[in-house]
Amino acid sequence: MKFLVVQHISIEHPGIFCEFMHKGGVSWDTVELDEGENIPALDSYDALLVMGGPMDVFEEDLFPWLKNEKKIIRHWVNDLHKPYLGICLGHQLLAASLDGKVCKMIEPEVGVMDVTLTKAGKVDRLMKGVSNSHSCLQWHGCEITKLPNAAEVLAKSKKCANQAIRVGNNAWGLQYHLEITENTISQWGAIPSYLEGLQITTGQSSLDPLDKAVSYKIDEFHETAHNIYKNFIEIVSDSK
Repeated sequence: MKFLVVQHISIEHPGIFCEFMHKGGVSWDTVELDEGENIPALDSYDALLVMGGPMDVFEEDLFPWLKNEKKIIRHWVNDLHKPYLGICLGHQLLAASLDGKVCKMIEPEVGVMDVTLTKAGKVDRLMKGVSNSHSCLQWHGCEITKLPNAAEVLAKSKKCANQAIRVGNNAWGLQYHLEITENTISQWGAIPSYLEGLQITTGQSSLDPLDKAVSYKIDEFHETAHNIYKNFIEIVSDSK
């Protein structure tokens, strides 16, 4: 298998999924859009992974490449019908690339929190073996406010109704993070917009409490991530 990974900032990478892919013999190419790299021809790739980033889906004036990225995501999902997995910004881009809508939240959602599977999520292929309520890292200030057509909500939280979605039978998005590593909090905290979200939500400028909370839960995060990864690999395999 060969995956294409689209990144919007170098420190928001597949994280623990890189370890899973390496162990499973999956190869991948990474495109860094914020550094001016272009998305290559898609023919040789079996799946598309789109990661997070500090920009918002509607900031095309500041990040002109977002327009082309949405076009490519739409082509991948609707025309090629190949497996797609988006995380955080990649989740929102899935909606924005189709006929959904993404808007700013009244207050960012930041911290270690639980998400709950919906009725559809409990029987979804990507969520097989995942606990109905599972912990994750939240760090976002926007959310999907209008779902694309043919979308199903798979998970929700108290602050955000659309924590995980499936569009059709080949595209999934997760608003939350399970891919994080031991260095994630310190690296993301260096991004001004991320630190601002933390301050708005918790009133604290220190990353230490969040880092400790993540460290306490990281094994659980990785167990859930591994379940989702295995399920996604099955989906990709069946699509070939």
